[in-house]
Amino acid sequence: MIKKISVLIIVLFCVNTYAQKTNASPYSILGIGEETASKTVEEMSMGGVGTVSSYEYQLSFTNPATYSNFRLTTYSIAGQNRGLKVKDASTSQTSSNANLSYLSLGIPLGEKAGFAFGLQPNTSVGYNIRNTILDTDGEVSEISVYEGDGGTNRVFLGFGYKVANGLSIGVEGDYVFGNINNSITNQLRDVQLGTKYVTDARIDGFGLKTGFLYKKDLKNELYLSLGGAFSLENELESKGNEYLYSVSFVNGEIPRDTILNISSTGTYKKPLKTSLGVGFGKARKWAASLDYSSQNAVELSGNLVNRNPKLAFRKSSKVSLGGFYIPKYNSISSYWDRVIYRAGLRMEQTGIMVDGTGNGTQFNDVDDFGISFGVGLPMGNEVSRLNLGFEFGKRGTTANGLIEENYFNFKLGLSLSNKWFRKREIN
Repeated sequence: MIKKISVLIIVLFCVNTYAQKTNASPYSILGIGEETASKTVEEMSMGGVGTVSSYEYQLSFTNPATYSNFRLTTYSIAGQNRGLKVKDASTSQTSSNANLSYLSLGIPLGEKAGFAFGLQPNTSVGYNIRNTILDTDGEVSEISVYEGDGGTNRVFLGFGYKVANGLSIGVEGDYVFGNINNSITNQLRDVQLGTKYVTDARIDGFGLKTGFLYKKDLKNELYLSLGGAFSLENELESKGNEYLYSVSFVNGEIPRDTILNISSTGTYKKPLKTSLGVGFGKARKWAASLDYSSQNAVELSGNLVNRNPKLAFRKSSKVSLGGFYIPKYNSISSYWDRVIYRAGLRMEQTGIMVDGTGNGTQFNDVDDFGISFGVGLPMGNEVSRLNLGFEFGKRGTTANGLIEENYFNFKLGLSLSNKWFRKREIN
């Protein structure tokens, strides 16, 4: 066990995975980037449900009240490969990237409590958008190129406690940090020099989440679960610099005269996010869960205000449905009877709006739909598992001059569970 912990600590502090580019979506231009779903491989494989944790050895990032269910020390690590096809009405392009999804450790504290901590991506930025304006004769009169990279990560620590029979509450705090770089290059026809506007920002701030979970045992080993998680309103601060200078395009992009060089600040305000869930199932056999979450529009100020009039925020919401099935969790004759089979789907209003006309008057919502499935493969005779998750989805549409994304996510996770503190036996 000590060797396993040492390996986990080495990975946490020595692998610079979180500095890599983890996004290629044009929608990541907004604010501090595209929000990374705070889901384990197991949750993603079931459509993203997790407000009511359905399996006792499963770590959930959605509701801190579920930490009270820990019976074994569980540490998890996962990675993801994301394939993306972006297209409009006339063209398309593909990309893929891989990144570390999370590192976490959950520890039971007696029979009624438990806590968890870890590190995972929070948002990601990675886009390159070219906007061309034509004159009345159909000739190019102006070209603007929007580029960005970076993102934020979060370190979290949560605690769950059983306050009464079947009722648990929890609280989780996190610290968000990261760097984001954005630029806008503009060139006009018949003008010798273009301009480039660049911002670099350091993002940081704290957040707090609370939650509850109620589980009622029914007849024939059936149970009913109700839960809720509430990410409280918080602000992230942005501190950085803004630059504006002229550029020459004769032999590549060559900077010329500096027009602006100032320090700048901004804020990223996230309203209260509410997640509610209900689950029904049979212990160590099967379960089905339904989750609903909603959040008002994010508010930006200062150097985080978007300079592209085509994009804006609005209220977001998501519905997820999923579950799992285990043929026989304690089978000794068949390995595949001990495998956990998972599946789910989700429908989401992302809170992103796009104006295909470019004049800021005709915005359309960007909706997201995904289906997922996966397996939890037992490792030896223990409850540790190798988890595989697959997700197919579509976001946006090509109608009204908009952009459609078709994606395929593959996640691979390792969940190792063991009992750290055992009473010494004397023969």
